[in-house]
Amino acid sequence: MTSEPRQTITLTPEAWQAFQDRLYERDDRLELRIPDSAVKRDEAVDPYVLSGHAEALRSNDVDGDVWGTLEDLDESAADEEEAWAKIVAFYQGRGCVLVRVTGLDEPEDWLFTEALARRLGLMNGAAAG
Repeated sequence: MTSEPRQTITLTPEAWQAFQDRLYERDDRLELRIPDSAVKRDEAVDPYVLSGHAEALRSNDVDGDVWGTLEDLDESAADEEEAWAKIVAFYQGRGCVLVRVTGLDEPEDWLFTEALARRLGLMNGAAAG
């Protein structure tokens, strides 16, 4: 466990979409496109591709397995909110970053490694484009 404060990044739906629009995948590596650069069609990133690099256990676009993940952590919970809180605490305790999209009808929460979040500009606000 780390003694550093837990990191949560909150984005609006527009900032989240702008972030996703700037992503591309090349050779199984997720990258942030430089403005006005071209990306080949097969390098485009949709939520499913993004979920190969980050945990999307609560997303409208990707079916996550909150209960299966909780079981993998040898934890139990009374409801999905408690289960999600335990999962987030587990991952953040290991240096991961929670990216939460606000203003939507359904939760949109993703867990990124800190290194990936930093490289993709989430840590310094560059994600909003």
